[in-house]
Amino acid sequence: MESLYLVIGIAVLLVLAVIGIVVSSNIQYKKGVRDGIEQRKQQAESVMGSAEKEAERILDDARKDAENTKKSALVEAKDDIHKLRSDAEKEIKDRRAELTRQERRMQQKEESLDKKNDNFEKKEELLNQKLKKADDALNDAEAIKKSQMDVLERISEFTKEQAKEYILSNLENDLIHEKAVKIASYEQQLKDDCQEKARNYISLAIAKCASDQVSESAVSVVPLPNDEMKGRIIGREGRNIRTLETLTGVDLIIDDTPEAITISCFDQVRREVARIAIEKLIADGRIHPARIEEMVEKAKREVEHRIKQEGERAVIETNVHGINHELVKLLGRLHYRTSYRQNVLDHSIEVAKLAGVLASELGVDANMARRAGLLHDIGKALTAEIEGSHVQIGVDVCKKYNENPNIIHAVEAHHNDVEPKTVIACLVQAADAISAARPGARSENYESYIKRLQKLEEICKSYQGIEKCYAVQAGREIRIMVAPEVINDEKMVIVARKIASQIEKEMDYPGQIKINLIRESRVTDYAK
Repeated sequence: MESLYLVIGIAVLLVLAVIGIVVSSNIQYKKGVRDGIEQRKQQAESVMGSAEKEAERILDDARKDAENTKKSALVEAKDDIHKLRSDAEKEIKDRRAELTRQERRMQQKEESLDKKNDNFEKKEELLNQKLKKADDALNDAEAIKKSQMDVLERISEFTKEQAKEYILSNLENDLIHEKAVKIASYEQQLKDDCQEKARNYISLAIAKCASDQVSESAVSVVPLPNDEMKGRIIGREGRNIRTLETLTGVDLIIDDTPEAITISCFDQVRREVARIAIEKLIADGRIHPARIEEMVEKAKREVEHRIKQEGERAVIETNVHGINHELVKLLGRLHYRTSYRQNVLDHSIEVAKLAGVLASELGVDANMARRAGLLHDIGKALTAEIEGSHVQIGVDVCKKYNENPNIIHAVEAHHNDVEPKTVIACLVQAADAISAARPGARSENYESYIKRLQKLEEICKSYQGIEKCYAVQAGREIRIMVAPEVINDEKMVIVARKIASQIEKEMDYPGQIKINLIRESRVTDYAK
């Protein structure tokens, strides 16, 4: 127990000792904190005092610097103001001097204008006086003119309008007479200058070119060895003739003509194929659809070969080289094409030769003229396949194969579809007319012939003063009887020229048409 109490006592003592130590240490800590705070307070007060002193020193320095800067700025500003004032005074002085000079000049101009104005007023016054005198003179002239017109009307018994109409009618007659005289003079001069040369050139060209022309028709006749062959060509139930017509595109006419069969077709190439095929079948003797097909193919090959040969012949005969081989084939096809029953290939060869001779005589490129003459109707080879006129087709074909622009223009202008602008085009046009108009070169059917003559007479009768007109010489000449009281000698020249111009515009014809106007005055009386 005692030991327990002893331990408890010791523990209590130890606790009290620890508490005492803690309390004493806490008291010392608080004392030290108070001492540190007091020390720091003293240090802060001393720093603040020194900072205030430094701030006062800086402010004093700043005040001094500001005073110095202010003084220097005031000095500089005074100098600038003085300088600006001097410049402004100088500028004002210069401007005043310039204004003085301008005022002086304006004053001089005003004085000059015043003088001119005075002169103008004087001139205007003089002009007004002259105008007044002129008006008075004009009024006097009008009065005199009126009195003279009254005297003239009284003497001539014509009014002013009647006299004007009379003078204009006389003037119109005089002008018609002068116009007719000038036209006749010009025509005579042109005839004197050109007719002899033209006659020489054309006669020389025709003399050098003597091509044979053969009139062809739209049918071909194939001779048969006997009439029995007709039945074999017709075949059982007509199968042979139907096969032939289908393969060749022609019409076979088997009539009562002995030992002959007629092939009808407007396409001469197909007609030639059919003719050759029938001749081969007759020679072979075996006639049936299979054999017909074989012979038609052989005939087509022969015709194609003939076309190529004819094209080459035309090129060689006209001495035209460098033509595209497709154009050569088209030329060969012209061998089986006719125009008014004139073979177109032979016509083209003739035109080429004529154009070449004329070009040589005129000193123009003869090779180009022959080439243009040979190709001028090339479009006719394709008229059955392509729509359009042969002129436009020919132009397109020549452009396709890169022909010379002069050649293309000659092809386009040879029927006056466009105005000829080159000598080559005019030569081709003339050669084409010569070849077509030569007697026997072409023929036309009776109906077209009658219509052409009627059209000629209708054009002539449409003019006032025409009593009768007759187309003669197959339409190459027309004779016109005029009323002598309506158309005088001078007007006949004008009427003839108008008729010729209208015929040229409205009609197509080969060569030229001669127009004869006949004026006859008859007086009849009776002796009783």
